[in-house]
Parts: sequence; structure tokens; C-alpha cells
Amino acid sequence: MQMIQRVSRYALISMVAIVLAACAGQKEPAQKLIGDIESTVTAASAEAAKYVPDQLADVQAKLGALKASFDKQDYAGVVTAAPAVLSEAQGLATAAAAKKDAVLKALNDEWSGLAGSLPGDVAAIQSRIDMLSKKSNKKLAAGIDVDAAKVDVSEATSLWSKAQAAFAGGNLDEAVSTAKEVKAKIKAVAASLKVDLPPAAAAQ
Repeated sequence: MQMIQRVSRYALISMVAIVLAACAGQKEPAQKLIGDIESTVTAASAEAAKYVPDQLADVQAKLGALKASFDKQDYAGVVTAAPAVLSEAQGLATAAAAKKDAVLKALNDEWSGLAGSLPGDVAAIQSRIDMLSKKSNKKLAAGIDVDAAKVDVSEATSLWSKAQAAFAGGNLDEAVSTAKEVKAKIKAVAASLKVDLPPAAAAQ
């Protein structure tokens, strides 16, 4: 009986040793997979954070879970789950690039519309100011702060130059944002001068 128990104990010890050896053998592949995922996420993180933040956060959460499994020495679990996470990490750059293209196209379209209408709007307002500034039109200018309108138009013109410089420098975000400021200011001046601006042209 003792012999049987001794054999059983040795068999159990041998089995545990085999399992531990197998687990240890998967440690290096598990570590490499986690490293590959980390480097892939790091390379894509700047653009992904801007254009596909939710997707990036999901991959980062899954990477965190893999690291936790690794710390618990569940190397087999890491080796099993990591390839799918690596694939998702590799998809971050592609997804971010696609979203970036869509955003840039929308900004380009918006800029085209603003660039097509604002110069004409400014010219119309300047013409109105010039007309109201004449002494012969003093009665027509009654109740209108022409001097304030001149200041506003000057500021709008400076802003428009800033928007054009941003566009020339490839900064579409700033160009469109600044152009919208110009449009808002011009619209307010037009209202104060009682000028009807032409409707914006429809996007092609």
C-alpha cells in the first residue's frame, strides 16, 4: 500500500512538474506578444487618440487585462488571447487614418464654402460703410455706429488673413475655426449696418 501511495505521489509531482514546465515554456512567447502589442499601440496612439479614442481605449483595456494575466503567471491564457488583441492594435493605425481622411475632407469642404463667400461679404459691408461715411448720406446713417463697424471689419479682415495663413500652412482645423469667427463677426456687422448678405453657395 505504501508503495502505491509513493508511486502516486511521485506521479503527481511529475505531472505538476510537467505542467509547470509547460507554463514556463509559454512565458517567453506571452511576454513577446505583450511587447508586440505595446509597441504597436504606442506607434498608433497619437493619431488614434485624436481620431478613434474609443477604439484605442478598448485595446488599451485589453492590453491591461493581458498584463494582469501575465502577472498571475497565466501565460497560456495570454498566448491564447493576445493574437486577437494584437490584430486589434494593428487595426488602430488604419482606422485612425480612415477617420482622419474623412475629417480632413469635411474640413476642406467647409473651408471651400467659407473661402468662396467671405471675401464677397466683406466687400459688400465695406461698400456699405463707404456709402454711409459720405456726408450726403448722414441722414441714412442715423442710428448706425459706422465707426464701430469700421473697427469690426478691420478685425474681421485681420482674422481672415490669419485663417488664410493657417490654411496655407496645412492647419485646416485652425483655418476653418478662424474663418467661422470671421463669418460670425461679419454677420453681426451686416446686421448693424442693415446689409443683406448673399446666401452661401451650396457645396458641390
